[in-house]
Amino acid sequence: MKRTLNPVSIGVVALTFSWLGIQTGAIAEQEAGQEERERDILIDDFERAAYPPWTAEGEAFGPGPAEGTLPNQMPVTGYRGKRLVNSYYGGDGTQGTLVSPPFRIERRYLCFLIGGGGYADETFMELLVDGKSVRKAHGPNVNPGGSEELDWESWDVSEFIGKTAVLRIVDRRSGGWGHINVDEIVQSNVNKAAAAVHEFVAESRFLLLPVGDDTDRIRCRLRLEDRVVRYFDADVAEPGTRERFWASVDISEFRGRKLRWDVRPRSAAEIVAAQARQAETPIFSEDLYREALRPQFHFSPRVGWTNDPNGLVYYQGEYHLFFQHNPFGVRWGNMTWGHAVSRDLVHWEELGDALLPDETGTIFSGSAVVDHANTSGLGSSERPPMCAFYTAAGGESFDPRPFTQCMAWSLDRGRTWTKFAGNPVVGPIADGNRDPKVFWFAPASRWIMVLYVRRDAFSLFSSQDLKTWQAEGEVEFPSAFECPELFELPVEESPGETRWVLWSASGNHLIGRFDGHAFRAESPVLPSEWGKNCYAGQTWNDAPDGRRIFIGWMNSDGSAYRDMPFNQQMTFPREFALRNTEDGLRLHALPIDEIKGLYRKPAEGRGIPLAADRPQEFPGGELLDVELSLEGRGASLISLNLRGVEVSYRPNDGTLDCLGGKIEGLPKGKPLHLRLLVDRTSIEVFAADGRYVMSFVLPLDPRRLGLQITADGPAEVGSLAIRQLESIWSAPAEASK
Repeated sequence: MKRTLNPVSIGVVALTFSWLGIQTGAIAEQEAGQEERERDILIDDFERAAYPPWTAEGEAFGPGPAEGTLPNQMPVTGYRGKRLVNSYYGGDGTQGTLVSPPFRIERRYLCFLIGGGGYADETFMELLVDGKSVRKAHGPNVNPGGSEELDWESWDVSEFIGKTAVLRIVDRRSGGWGHINVDEIVQSNVNKAAAAVHEFVAESRFLLLPVGDDTDRIRCRLRLEDRVVRYFDADVAEPGTRERFWASVDISEFRGRKLRWDVRPRSAAEIVAAQARQAETPIFSEDLYREALRPQFHFSPRVGWTNDPNGLVYYQGEYHLFFQHNPFGVRWGNMTWGHAVSRDLVHWEELGDALLPDETGTIFSGSAVVDHANTSGLGSSERPPMCAFYTAAGGESFDPRPFTQCMAWSLDRGRTWTKFAGNPVVGPIADGNRDPKVFWFAPASRWIMVLYVRRDAFSLFSSQDLKTWQAEGEVEFPSAFECPELFELPVEESPGETRWVLWSASGNHLIGRFDGHAFRAESPVLPSEWGKNCYAGQTWNDAPDGRRIFIGWMNSDGSAYRDMPFNQQMTFPREFALRNTEDGLRLHALPIDEIKGLYRKPAEGRGIPLAADRPQEFPGGELLDVELSLEGRGASLISLNLRGVEVSYRPNDGTLDCLGGKIEGLPKGKPLHLRLLVDRTSIEVFAADGRYVMSFVLPLDPRRLGLQITADGPAEVGSLAIRQLESIWSAPAEASK
């Protein structure tokens, strides 16, 4: 039955709702007022170029708040934003005072970040009420060394609520630690210096943190009771700012357990705790691998910084590419081994980070092998272990210590790793010793390690079981610096003849002989790179068919990847060959043949004439593999403009120029063969059938897709092949789990 209300009832209901509305409004107003009373009140954050309305006297505080660390000062950390009060202006010898305008005390606590000198009567901040000093604080440092980190301190000022106060920051010391740092002064009803330790229960597989731009790096550790279970440095985006990407930490093994943050600077703990979230899957952008400045046939990580390729090894149908990776920022640091696999060296699947920093330090570069004979005893002949050798960069740890060489092993094709209980396998030798390259030397049935210990030389070690290593000696190598490599190559067209190549990070190398104990050079130091952006390359161990396949880091200033969630890329893989030339044995490199699987829309031509008044234009594309031969028949200059990049060939001089790189000594009077790989952010030039290589990183104009060839006189393009390439990310090869 439908029920109706009579007018009297309606009036009562209306009155009731009216009364409820008044009550609801009153409650909301009370809650809003309570929230306003609980909100922090900012006294000053010093995010400006000048001090007013504060008053400065003397020289110590300079013309205004400092933009972080001042000249000759140790790195200042723990402050908020971009500026802070820093009385190191001019060094520890200067003195001065800084006085705030009057303010009304309205909260229980006055909280602030403070650091610097620890002298109660010489480097301090004080609170003045009614002209009297009622509270005082100073930094922590009085001895040489120490830290310029700012940390929270709080004063209970509840007895002064309602009164007017002034702050005075004082530097009246001229000796060591004769300065004070202050930032982020707030009134609060929370004692920020004594805030509860930030804890959380691991409920999901991943802990996620937003990574920002231009933020201060935060050193983080996660503790399970008294044990540190994760170490990482993160560029955490502050609340209210845009994140570049979301970083992920796998915490699945701790499900249901309580984890605790251990953060430096401690003042950043609340930012980390506020920004962290948990999820079952990482967060990636919807256009992952399709971003505007993402290389489309060169490897780059999903997110974060990358540099040296590491641990290159082939096993059971997969090429493993480990790489120096910062999962928590787009700047170098926090070195971890990222991991990707491929079945064709072209399409890559990223598996996640394999080796994580620990108490021994971050994970610097190294190599990997498959211990087929189980010499290490870590697996079996049916299930041989994959063993990774890396540098534990102790100088980058929470508690600095020497660099050492360590091993980790895997029995599931590199999907999970166990660090060897007997680490380090090679102890500290010299400051910064690093980058072990390990391989099997069959003639002597032993393992060999090449290690960087000092400049202009590399050290050799040997082992029977990968766990115990003996020094074999040192190889003098002028210009050698980090990331060593030693590998054997057959000499083309000389059956049965081989030589060894000793390689340095720059690509400089020696050609000679190796007997399992010593390397004897038969060549001078030779270059392999005439461009600007190829460094710290490495070759694959155990590559099928005896191929020697190389990949390098295309090191750059990062400007090619503006606003991207990643930074840096690898070269396209190259195959090495050793050939006899007029100058002796020389290393050659060309793109691997597997690139042909990316070809689409090929265009070819032969015998194309060039003249001063007859430029030639050809359709191109965004992603290209261009192959051509040039012959000067009177022309002194032949120029290629490929996607806006100028390549200049002077046949009479035997030179080739591109983007500031220059090749000299090209054969005169003979056709020059060129191969050019062009991606969205890079170009690689292979000249004279791979005798010379130039690598460059730069953002290419997406509107300029063609190829133009001009000459200042008679010349000819003997052959031309323009192959457009498809993206390697369109149909990534799946790796078996």
